[in-house]
Amino acid sequence: MSSPAFEAFLARLYIDEDLRLRFLTSPADVARESGLSDTERQAVEAIDRDGLILAAESYARKRGRKSDLSRSRRQLWSSALGRTPGLLLRLLDKILDRTRG
Repeated sequence: MSSPAFEAFLARLYIDEDLRLRFLTSPADVARESGLSDTERQAVEAIDRDGLILAAESYARKRGRKSDLSRSRRQLWSSALGRTPGLLLRLLDKILDRTRG
């Protein structure tokens, strides 16, 4: 199961925030779009999502990429699931704008 394409996909999941958000929303679709085999798709669909987010945050810190760290775990999940109320999103945007600039 450890094909180069599968390993590359996993690496992208850890470093690409947009891909990770799409994956958290629809893992089967993202895995299929990435050309993974049936076995590989089943493996990534069963991935520990909290672990994925924690690892991605840790790798981002080690790389010194603040943009990946601009969202907390709760924000990532909320974005992926579309459940954050509009008011909270606006407040979070204001906070993030202050930390960026």
